[in-house]
Amino acid sequence: MGNILDYLDWRGDLTFEQSPFNEVDNLILACFSYIELDGIREIQNGNTLYLEELSENFFAEKKNEKIKAQTTFLQNIPELLRKMAKSSRYRKCRVGGFVNEILPSETKQFAAVTIDLPDGTVYISFRGTDDTIIGWKEDFNLSNGIVPSHKRALEYLEIKGRYIQSMLRIGGHSKGGNLAMYAAMQCGEEVQDKILSVYDNDGPGFPEGFFHGKDIEKILKKVTRIIPEASVIGMLLTHQKEPVIVDSTQKGIMQHDAFSWEIMGPSFIRKEKLTRKAETMDQQLHKWIDGMNEEQRANLITELFSVLEATGAETIQQILDGGVKSLAAMARRLDKLEPESKAMVQELLSGLLAGWLELLPLPELDKKRFLP
Repeated sequence: MGNILDYLDWRGDLTFEQSPFNEVDNLILACFSYIELDGIREIQNGNTLYLEELSENFFAEKKNEKIKAQTTFLQNIPELLRKMAKSSRYRKCRVGGFVNEILPSETKQFAAVTIDLPDGTVYISFRGTDDTIIGWKEDFNLSNGIVPSHKRALEYLEIKGRYIQSMLRIGGHSKGGNLAMYAAMQCGEEVQDKILSVYDNDGPGFPEGFFHGKDIEKILKKVTRIIPEASVIGMLLTHQKEPVIVDSTQKGIMQHDAFSWEIMGPSFIRKEKLTRKAETMDQQLHKWIDGMNEEQRANLITELFSVLEATGAETIQQILDGGVKSLAAMARRLDKLEPESKAMVQELLSGLLAGWLELLPLPELDKKRFLP
């Protein structure tokens, strides 16, 4: 058993002719869009590079600085690129169409990249969110419908889909999976006919009735939805497709880290169902969020994340590393909420953080403030 980095060691010598595209390849390419490629102009404005050339340029540009990711998840991304570039499977892929647009005034963070595969197909990868608190908040905010990144993802797919003659695979991790789903559902028939498959890797869903009145069966049969057994983000809101549930080396909310998903050969290791805690969390989220209007959902999300942000941490991992100190900061902020909001936020936090709380050396009365 291993993860996607191990997969590149074990099977990177196999070309796509020797071993066809599989679900693990999908996750690798979904994570590929997290690579910070802004300084490489050769893959922008219609230009492309072989992946091995891209890797050389990337590491040459970074040679005078330490490549250090801000989050636990992203720290593996440079190594992913390095291993892909050395592999027979990926080094001759052509990479282009990179865009990275961050517009705080529009609350828009959008990035995507296109990878031409040696099997004659193209994978369009939409960047998602990592374990930053602001990134998780963005995933929750999708409960209020269309965001600017949705419109940009659809535009990106429409342009690429009309220009590219090859068959398309579309995917992403976290928010990227949601963007892939939205773009595939909303694009025109000419582009839809070119879509081979859509991959939603632990991405949030959509509000109830979001695609009402639109024929989505044509795309749904091409969708593969993959979530870890303790999924939180991937269980948000409503989904039209049953998931493939996979094993992870992480616990609780940190299973969102795609590098923790366990692999054997060309496939993920399957689990029969979600963990009991994940099922309880899903029920809590639907209980509170589905029955609210847009304004009520926005207020709840703001207050939930105000408690997490009270720790001073920027990532979920930093909250967990903070232990009792993080818990004390959250408790102080929780006490300042209105009674009704406090009850809802406390219940949501109990589901999000239950596995972590159980490990902390705290009196049971203190734990019960957050545990169900």
